[in-house]
Amino acid sequence: MKTSFKFAIASDLHIALPHTVWNHPSRFHLVEFSIPAFEVVLAEIANLDLDFLLLPGDLTQHGEPENHAWLASRLSQLPYPVYVIPGNHDLPRLESMSEFAPFYEAFGYRDGSQLYYTEEILPDVRLIGLNSINFNQNGEQLGVVDQVQLDWLEAVLQYTPPDQLILVTIHHNIVEHLPQQKTNPLGRRYMLSNADLLCELLHKYGVKLVFTGHLHVQDIAKSSEYDLYDITTGSLVSYPHPYRVLTYTDGKLEIASHCIKSIPECQDLQHFSKEWMGDHAVPFVMRLLTEPPLCTEPVLAEKMANDLRYFWADIAAGDANFNFPQFESRARKYFESYSDRPPADNNTILSL
Repeated sequence: MKTSFKFAIASDLHIALPHTVWNHPSRFHLVEFSIPAFEVVLAEIANLDLDFLLLPGDLTQHGEPENHAWLASRLSQLPYPVYVIPGNHDLPRLESMSEFAPFYEAFGYRDGSQLYYTEEILPDVRLIGLNSINFNQNGEQLGVVDQVQLDWLEAVLQYTPPDQLILVTIHHNIVEHLPQQKTNPLGRRYMLSNADLLCELLHKYGVKLVFTGHLHVQDIAKSSEYDLYDITTGSLVSYPHPYRVLTYTDGKLEIASHCIKSIPECQDLQHFSKEWMGDHAVPFVMRLLTEPPLCTEPVLAEKMANDLRYFWADIAAGDANFNFPQFESRARKYFESYSDRPPADNNTILSL
């Protein structure tokens, strides 16, 4: 059995060729930097002797065929295998579900008739790529793993040898990374709606490692109930523009995180991006302040918002530790509850 291997994760690339960039005034992400940021990652990992690269969804800005085509072509030039899954931005419409897999036949989707797959990517190492994007009868997008896929997954797990290491990737989070993420209106759309059902199935067959995206946050969350880790990786088009390099050796997973410091279009990307996020985070912060459970009066909320300018940026960077002594006790307790809990988010070793 190959007990030691190395791979990288880059998530939520939101690839957008220049002529496709949406310049909406409320746009939160720096999609105009998507291609140069990805190129920096590829350059930095070029000499790491990787066994594979994992891309957990939101590959493109909004499912544009030319952006999928560009990415597939670029991935085909890499010297190591690449495995992808779709995110909500890749499948913006029901019709796009049949268009995705043909672009990525060489990157997991050998069977173009379905949006999930499994492959023994190394001796005794199996990757399972799941699709968490579905639509209801009204054509509205849902974050759910449907029953057909769950039945397929159980069949795969049932017939996988017990000594085979299983890695699962899915776009939506399956373990909470933020307080009350399952119920908070601002957080629950990033959670798989039937997360417990999936977790129960994975736990039944001893799966311990799940790699997600979607949230644009660096975080590692462990479910004590299901004894598994949900390792979510931040977006390449959002502060702090992270990617991960992971090394598995004899039951231990060493995780090292890196951030893009500079691209040709922006020499001090970290400063520029954090300020950009601070400038654009006001509506989000105001909702946290004025909606339940705090229900802060708008006038007071506007005053408090300045102290929360970098709140989401600090969460996105991982390993946040918040202290707001200037807030009244209820607000202080609420915002300080977003401080990170073990394990560490960026650099750590997980014993499996």
